[in-house]
Amino acid sequence: MNTGSDEPGEVATADGETKIEGPLGSRAPEFIKARRALHLSWQVGVFVVGLAVVGAGVIMLPLPGPGWLVIFGGMAIWATEFVWAQLVLRWTKRKVTEATQRALDPKVRRRNIILTSVGVVIVAALGGVYLWKFGVAMPWNIQE
Repeated sequence: MNTGSDEPGEVATADGETKIEGPLGSRAPEFIKARRALHLSWQVGVFVVGLAVVGAGVIMLPLPGPGWLVIFGGMAIWATEFVWAQLVLRWTKRKVTEATQRALDPKVRRRNIILTSVGVVIVAALGGVYLWKFGVAMPWNIQE
């Protein structure tokens, strides 16, 4: 697929079927695309709004909040106008679909359940050792 084309792309869905996505390119209204200066202003506005949303998402990564969700929302805003963002969003959707299909595989689910169970047993054992040695006391109150 040519990155500059307006041809629709194919993407695999969760149930293994292929779905045709819309064409690449600007989704601005026709009267805006007809005037070069207005279209350029529109693109600058979309870029600034998308940048603000992505910036808020990056700030939310170490702070409380849905950082990655907001970053992908900013990418979706950019994807309304820029081909590179549309391609990144399509790649991300494809990878998420593939990961979902792998996670639903019975072997992978069984492995994840076993690993989680082993982790819970280890944490419970460590908690039991702590309680046996120190009793119910907070770590900063222990005198030893």
